[in-house]
Amino acid sequence: MAEKNKEEQKAPRIKPIIEAADNLSLGISIVVAVAMGVGIGILLKKYTGIGWTLWIGIFIGIAAAISNVYKAYSKQIREYEELAKKPRYAIKKKLKEDDDEDYGEKNY
Repeated sequence: MAEKNKEEQKAPRIKPIIEAADNLSLGISIVVAVAMGVGIGILLKKYTGIGWTLWIGIFIGIAAAISNVYKAYSKQIREYEELAKKPRYAIKKKLKEDDDEDYGEKNY
């Protein structure tokens, strides 16, 4: 029983660190995606000799960066929805129970 409690205490401590690192990596991934796109564009320009192919690479990099942001946003929305389902954070239920109180202007 004591071993099980120790394992449960270790897991939650590591999980937030991993999630924080994942969230920090979003900014880095945007920069890397755009840089890779520029690199692809330079290679396309070098091999084809056509100047506007650089812009194709830049567009690919920007599209990848936007895709990374969308994935991170979707992940955060899923986590928020899971958190909202927990009874501890059920604000809507509490607000419905507190409808009897008057939140209007107070006259002292």
